[in-house]
Amino acid sequence: MTDTTPTLDLGPQTAVLARLAEGVTDEQLAGPTPCPQYAVRHLLGHLLGLTVAFRDAGRKDLGVTTDTSPGSALPDLAPGWREDLPQLLAELAAAWRDPAAWTGMTRAGGVDLPGEVAGLVAVDELVIHGWDLARATGQEYRPDPAALSACHDFLAASVDDPGRGEIFGPVVPVGPGAPLLERAVGLSGRDPGWKPVP
Repeated sequence: MTDTTPTLDLGPQTAVLARLAEGVTDEQLAGPTPCPQYAVRHLLGHLLGLTVAFRDAGRKDLGVTTDTSPGSALPDLAPGWREDLPQLLAELAAAWRDPAAWTGMTRAGGVDLPGEVAGLVAVDELVIHGWDLARATGQEYRPDPAALSACHDFLAASVDDPGRGEIFGPVVPVGPGAPLLERAVGLSGRDPGWKPVP
């Protein structure tokens, strides 16, 4: 962590995501998402899992929740998810308000990471999966501007990383004048024009 890399409050973006989840109807849970392997229910299950993992990573509370690879099983929803997800998102934001979360080493998805990097991965997950959920369920999406900017910069820095393909799909080009959200979505390997097939 350096003086030039301040911490970021994840609270505004977790609040956006909580509102999106609240807007998902039971009828939409089986619908497709921009993540080819995930229906909406699986995307929400993934969000539940990553929220716990990155909450614990921020707390440096390492164990099963931070050691499990996100690809180890297809995530799904348990009863009570509508109550659990907003609470867990709030706990995630609280964990990363502690400056210590951004320092030293931690772990998420079974990978050891500097705290600063783990925090940025969490931001990327919240912003891009927020777009996934909004697009899959036909909701308006206005991510937190600070989180979106950090997400875009994080994704842009990964473009030339040889290991990028293990996490993201190939970059989808967008016009230079495209909105920042579309550029971030394209950098994540998604088509900003994706829509569910009627």
